[in-house]
Amino acid sequence: MYKTSTLSNGVRVVTYDMGKRNSVSIGFWAGVGGRYESDDKKGAAHFLEHVIFKGSKKYSCEEIKRQIEGVGGSLNAFTTEEQTCYYAKIPAQHLNQTFDVLADMVFQPLLAKKDVDKERTVIAEEIKMYHDLPQYHVLELLDALVWPNHPLGKGLAGTIETVLAMTHEDLHRFHEQYYSPANIVVAVCGRLNHEKVVKLTEAKLKKIQGAFKREFVPAVRIQDKPRVNLYHKPTEQMHLILGMQGYDEYDENRYALNLLNTILGGNMSSRLFVEVRENKGLAYSISSFFKTMHDTGLFAVRAGVDNQKLIEAMELIFKELDKIGKHRVGDGEFKRAKEYVLGQIVLGLEDTMDHMLWIGENMIAKNKLETVKEVIRRFEKIKIADIQRVATEILDRRRYNLAVVGPLKEAQEKQLKQMMGVK
Repeated sequence: MYKTSTLSNGVRVVTYDMGKRNSVSIGFWAGVGGRYESDDKKGAAHFLEHVIFKGSKKYSCEEIKRQIEGVGGSLNAFTTEEQTCYYAKIPAQHLNQTFDVLADMVFQPLLAKKDVDKERTVIAEEIKMYHDLPQYHVLELLDALVWPNHPLGKGLAGTIETVLAMTHEDLHRFHEQYYSPANIVVAVCGRLNHEKVVKLTEAKLKKIQGAFKREFVPAVRIQDKPRVNLYHKPTEQMHLILGMQGYDEYDENRYALNLLNTILGGNMSSRLFVEVRENKGLAYSISSFFKTMHDTGLFAVRAGVDNQKLIEAMELIFKELDKIGKHRVGDGEFKRAKEYVLGQIVLGLEDTMDHMLWIGENMIAKNKLETVKEVIRRFEKIKIADIQRVATEILDRRRYNLAVVGPLKEAQEKQLKQMMGVK
């Protein structure tokens, strides 16, 4: 049973006692990510995530790592468009010490000028690295197509220019503004006691203050013609991604889209994997994925294909996308997709870390929790007709966006643009 509490200053605590597990996973969530940044401070959330690990008022950088890894635990963090999470997984008996270290690191960071100056170069090299990796670079190109001139369409890590211009004062202000109590969730799963976790949270976080008003630039859903970005790069393989806006995190259609994704490219039994890789041998990797955000979402198909077989692969991808919107999904395929999705959820939530990520993300994004039983009930309501309806809505060629990175030839460019219906 999930338990929640809210401190007097607004910090939310959510826990799940997983009984006989030997581990505990802790997550400190801040409701801020790339879409909250101004153009001149692009990359601030990601930059801050890096520098927070460099030391706090109570613990040095080495002590932070030693206190957690020294007891067999692991420590890490991630930044997305809308959230930042700092997390650790440790043997259950080390909850108190790990909580103290993690909380001090996140909410009492030094953010020293020397650390910011040093990390600035590291992040600049990280940006260069991802631009050198076509399978990652193509994702950034797609975002810029789907959300042009919008924070969601700009790189999460920022640009070389914005990172080099970022100061420790900038990061202090960003931390002060967004790491305020009402924008924080503490999520803990494993062998634990809820009241004890609340007491730990009160001891470390009850004194943090600060008003917070979370605002972001709304995403524009209007797109009436397809877009293409073809990036020339001398690679051994063509990297392509075809994407379009999906549903936001409140839209009930996201459950049907989850099944559609599974049927099309979510696993090795999916249509795209079987047709493009297994039957035609046109790609080593091909898959589809979707994500939801506060007011928008994304559905996409990505692949790495032979340089000479790009057009053949794209034609087959288009054929499969068109087919699922025109023809009814079979009973067996529908049942397998539903069982796969539910099975993945259940298996994932057996792990304390995955379960912490589940409840933490739900609470920081929507301020509510969904139990597994509730999710299962939502999927049970989905009919085969819902798959076709969602496919028709999402897979509208006027809303297609195609990004390709590779050694494109002039003839390939022309054919791709014709397929997409752009000049």
